Amino acid sequence: MKSMTGYGSGGSVSKGIKILVELSSVNRRQAEVAVSVPGELESLESDIRKAIFSSVSRGRVSGRVSIQRPTGSANRSVIINNDQAEVYKKALSKFADGMSIDGDLSLETLLRFPGVMETIEKTVNPATMLPVLKKAMSQALKQLQQMRAKEGQHLGKDLAKRLSKLRIITKKISKRAPKVLVMHRKRLLERLSKSEIDLQDVNDERFLREIVYFTDRSDITEELIRLESHFKQMHSCLTAGEPVGRKLDFLAQEMFREVNTIGSKANDSIISKEVVALKTELEKIREQVQNVE
Repeated sequence: MKSMTGYGSGGSVSKGIKILVELSSVNRRQAEVAVSVPGELESLESDIRKAIFSSVSRGRVSGRVSIQRPTGSANRSVIINNDQAEVYKKALSKFADGMSIDGDLSLETLLRFPGVMETIEKTVNPATMLPVLKKAMSQALKQLQQMRAKEGQHLGKDLAKRLSKLRIITKKISKRAPKVLVMHRKRLLERLSKSEIDLQDVNDERFLREIVYFTDRSDITEELIRLESHFKQMHSCLTAGEPVGRKLDFLAQEMFREVNTIGSKANDSIISKEVVALKTELEKIREQVQNVE
């Protein structure tokens, strides 16, 4: 079991050019990917997204790809715009003649004008950089998954602890449930006695019908059986290697439904109190499940 939160980074170098990849993930119901890629590698964005989606099934992954070039002149080229320089030279010479100004136009002065000289970094070939990018991406995804797995272990321990509490509370309810019928029968007899009705004259069929009606209305056997089934499924999810977040979310909803039904059928203050305890633990489980991949 893995968490949906994590971070990973990776880097790879080829011919002095280094590709860096950073990935971070947070909770989302579905898998989402948002990546920032340099313009030179924009054509490789689909490969990046494909690699992430093949590794992550749930959560929002934000990625950033950057390029680090070696320092020095070998990585840059200088472009001189002769036409622009000629325009500046003619304009300045005309201006100097008109103002009767003596002076030579130096090369240093001319090169300072915008657009005359440009220093640009050499571009990279996306096809050449694809293997380098894949290597960096593989490292980042590995770190991301390692962190998600580590976080998932903590989540699993917490969920296992809460599942154990659910089972303990449910056992208390199971033990209490048969006593509710006995107590109802006793209360019914007491009410009849206080009404000064001769119990020997009471129609046995009517009395039994009341007991059967109460039994059917307050019977929580099916709900307890389904709860135990959900508990077993949740326990198996906690040790599963594949993504189980959606299944856990579904199981938590189903358990809430069964617990609500038990609460409505209970007709007993002690069981009602235990139902509140069940809902409290289930709410915590539902919150934690939102972090599971």
